[in-house]
Amino acid sequence: MSDFLYRLGRGVYTHKWWSIGAWIIVIGVMVALLIGSPPKTTDNIRIDGSPSQKVLDTLSTEFPAAAGSSGTLVFAAPPGSTVTDPDIASSIARSVDAVNGNKYIVTPVVPTTVTEPTPQQMRAAAASASVLHPLVIGQTVFPSVLVSKDKTVALFTIQLTKQVDDIPPSEVSHVIDVATKPVAAQKVTVYPSDTLLGHGVTLSGETEIAGLLIAAIILFLTLGSLLVAGLPLLTALIGVAVGVGGAFTLSHLVTLTSVTPTLALMVGLAVGIDYSLFIVNRQRRIILSEGISAKDAAGRAIGTAGTAVVFAGLTVVIALAGLSVVGISFLTVMALVAAATVGVAVLVAITLLPAILGLIGERVVTPRARRKSAADPREETTTLGYRVGAGLVRRRVPVIIAVVAILGVVAIPAMSLQLGLPSSSTKNLDTPDRKGYDLVSEKFGAGFNGQLVVVATSATRGTPIDANDSADLATRIGTVSGVRLSLSSATSENGETALITVIPRTGPDSQQTADLVTKLRSLHGEFARHYGVSTGVTGFTAANIDLTAGLAKALPIYLGVIVLLSLIIMLLIFRSIVIPLQATLGFVLSILATLGASTAVFQWGWLKQLFGFDTPGPVLNFLPIIAMGILYGLAMDYQVFLVSSMREAHKHGHSGKEAIIVGFARSSRVVVAAAFIMVSVFLGFALSDNQEVKQIGFALSIGILFDAFLVRLILTPALLSLLGRWTWSLPRWLNRILPNVDIEGDALLKRLEQERLLVDVADASRSPTG
Repeated sequence: MSDFLYRLGRGVYTHKWWSIGAWIIVIGVMVALLIGSPPKTTDNIRIDGSPSQKVLDTLSTEFPAAAGSSGTLVFAAPPGSTVTDPDIASSIARSVDAVNGNKYIVTPVVPTTVTEPTPQQMRAAAASASVLHPLVIGQTVFPSVLVSKDKTVALFTIQLTKQVDDIPPSEVSHVIDVATKPVAAQKVTVYPSDTLLGHGVTLSGETEIAGLLIAAIILFLTLGSLLVAGLPLLTALIGVAVGVGGAFTLSHLVTLTSVTPTLALMVGLAVGIDYSLFIVNRQRRIILSEGISAKDAAGRAIGTAGTAVVFAGLTVVIALAGLSVVGISFLTVMALVAAATVGVAVLVAITLLPAILGLIGERVVTPRARRKSAADPREETTTLGYRVGAGLVRRRVPVIIAVVAILGVVAIPAMSLQLGLPSSSTKNLDTPDRKGYDLVSEKFGAGFNGQLVVVATSATRGTPIDANDSADLATRIGTVSGVRLSLSSATSENGETALITVIPRTGPDSQQTADLVTKLRSLHGEFARHYGVSTGVTGFTAANIDLTAGLAKALPIYLGVIVLLSLIIMLLIFRSIVIPLQATLGFVLSILATLGASTAVFQWGWLKQLFGFDTPGPVLNFLPIIAMGILYGLAMDYQVFLVSSMREAHKHGHSGKEAIIVGFARSSRVVVAAAFIMVSVFLGFALSDNQEVKQIGFALSIGILFDAFLVRLILTPALLSLLGRWTWSLPRWLNRILPNVDIEGDALLKRLEQERLLVDVADASRSPTG
């Protein structure tokens, strides 16, 4: 492969406009497609086959109006007033009528609101802190609006005809506007629920741009030239534009969650910058050490560092694509989009970067740098990298103990890891949906923020559910431990499907609520025998519980896939038994520490002010599995670049500890720069306002800190030097059957050396004294 990439690099360098033109055409076609078909994302996350999703799929067929999103509008009366004051009550009534007039609102409202309460239900309400009071104006009852006990807050639940992401954003905004205007004169505040706020996430903001600026500074310090430092940034931006833009063009064919393009953006930026940095740095090093032309050095850099980039990128792609084995559709799409963006970053690095290097030509190394290198050719043993590597090798035992101890201690909080989806309960205190959430919890009870829906379907097709059976079922559910209220909500036109709203005693993030969902499902047989119905439990809270359970079940499977994958790939690349084991065990240490740090920050609330949030809560339920896939790929990137340099030194005559020190000296500087760049990019996203992006950005930034600096740059040289000659050993029978990957490009370098000798001999034979 190194020989092919060498020829590719030289060819693209020479015929640069062909490559540049091809990439311009790709970007142009993509832009045209996006103009013709704007991108579409969703905030809905589903797991096909989960209990709650099966119920929703049934509803979409049997009772379509009940299968859409639901939301709430909280009306808070001004101080000294109540929502039942005539003027205020009338204005709320106008708001309700205006909202119900929207074509995307189901009227009458179903399924998570109550119909006009029966005397039995009113008695149940009185026993439950008297929270169930419908808004009454004269002789008109508004059953979809509940009034709190102190009459200062009204809760209006609405049902949409579709999922909120399938409704034009302007229509959702219109619902909020028409609800707000009639009550504005009465100084009533309206708080929409998070299901009615926002469509997706922004791809960039001030913090993300700040991360890129830090990356630019690091590139300048590493490469010593503003012109050259801009190359990795330029190619990375082109790569993510094509990768993310390509995903957007397919958004009408596959379902993209709103966090998917952001994840692809942050990963694509990080690897795109790093891959170009590795190649440009190698080209400059070749020029300064050997004095050859920029064109020849570019070919050599693509053939050697480019080979490592291809294998490193392939490792990330395989690790992300491996998420498809989990069998969760939204996760598969998320991983494949990120993997495709990484693949584009690799293609840009080996096809577009040499073309841009061709435009720059010899300016890739400044005359000042050339003069300095010629006047002061530093010995390898005098460099900072060599001294640090030697120190790590000399003190290897205490270094190993210290790194393992640090990562072990940081991993301890992971033992109490709780998974879930961010909700209004963890939004910042000054956000409208958080204020509405807190008001509902205070005035009605936490369970009103985590309503469940029991869907009862007639066991006999074509036979409506008996009205008395439906009422008795609601009453029976109300006696289940953990249920505060249970109310019949709505019935389909054919009478075969009935909805029962269940208000838990605890909030949506509570373990007691999760236990209640399990308990209600376990009563399926009893309900079938006594009431002749098949039942299921759904709603946002139940779906979140199912999603978390499904991801937790998939996590050990994927960890096993990752460990096996790591052992095989590292065995092929390094032809060693020890290195795959060291690489894999180091990754396990770093991922456990990453989960521990994420738990401490987001679940326990440590350093919450620093990362810009008020309230701790559960860790994002798909964070562990996503972080595992991405961090594994990136960890193996650094393993490849660092250890391949050590292996190259070993193959070129350095033995034992010296090979490790020399390899470390040659590669550590660029690995440090690349790791800092990744951390700065990911940290920019960690300071985002979006909770999901914040958690992912933090996990990736802290994960790179742990893995790149503690595991790869400190633990690896210390541990490999301790293992001595076993580091590079491989059984003969295994050596014979393994393909020779030649990631260091030895075959290429030998061929180029032979060609150079032949040229020298030919020149000598033509000379007058030859």
